[in-house]
Formats: sequence, C-alpha cells, structure tokens
Amino acid sequence: MPSTVITSVQIKSSNWRQELPNVEQICQLAAESVWQEVFASSKKVEATIVLADDALVKSLNFRFRNKNESTNVLSFAAEDNRHVPEEETPSLGDIFMAFETIKNEAPKNVSDHLSHLVIHGCLHLLGYNHETEGEAYAMETLEVKLLAGLGIKDPYCTSCA
Repeated sequence: MPSTVITSVQIKSSNWRQELPNVEQICQLAAESVWQEVFASSKKVEATIVLADDALVKSLNFRFRNKNESTNVLSFAAEDNRHVPEEETPSLGDIFMAFETIKNEAPKNVSDHLSHLVIHGCLHLLGYNHETEGEAYAMETLEVKLLAGLGIKDPYCTSCA
C-alpha cells in the first residue's frame, strides 16, 4: 500500500551528491520504511529532508537548541497544522542532515549511516524520543527493525562485525 507521506529531499550541499550519487533514493527508501511501519493515517501529509552541511546545521542547532556545535541530524516536527488550508498538504516537519558530521561518524558505509539517521529523524517527527532509557530502547529497537528491512546491520551492536 502506498504511503500517505510525500517525502521531499532538498540538497543544500553538493558534497552529498559527490559522496552518494543516489542520495535522494537512499533518503526516500529509508523514510518510506518509517512511514509504512508506523504512520497510520489516510490523510496526505508531507515531510522534508534537507541534506545540508555542518555550517547550516550548526546555525540551526544554536538558534533552536542553544548548542553552538553541529550535530548529525536535527528534526523539527510541525507543531500545529490546524491552520493549513484544506487544499494544502500539511507537514510532519523538516529533517536536517549535516554532511561532514555524518561522513566522519560513518563506521564504513556513509549510505547505511545516512539511512539510519533518516529513520531516526523521521521517528522524531512522529513523536518518538530517546530522553529516557525506555524511550531510547523502544526507538532503537524500531530503528534496528527498519534497518534490517533495508538490509542494513544493527548500528548499535558493538560486537557485530
């Protein structure tokens, strides 16, 4: 069954396409795995993934979280769609990915790491969090399940080769 979430991918840093020529497809596939698994609505909504650089993510992290550093992914869930005109598509929110941080963190495979972080960001848009041990366990368990469905190994398993 097709998803009711329209995922847009915006490339703000050319480094993404240089590193991963099929970066849009990687993001679409990872996001779609989340929408299919946990988004239950018949109403069309949209989400945006912004493939940025560290400078942009650092500025957003400082502006909205008062942290003067880059991070791998920032998710901004749309807070209120009540005022969206009926003919417009409401938004779940925006996810910003920082190229340099993600590339530096990637154990071996930037594509797999990006897929993991897209899934992570999409789950945040749907209200998942990792503030407590229980929330972190639930979110990580779902991430591992979704990644396995994409043929990607468990990123949390430190003893796995």
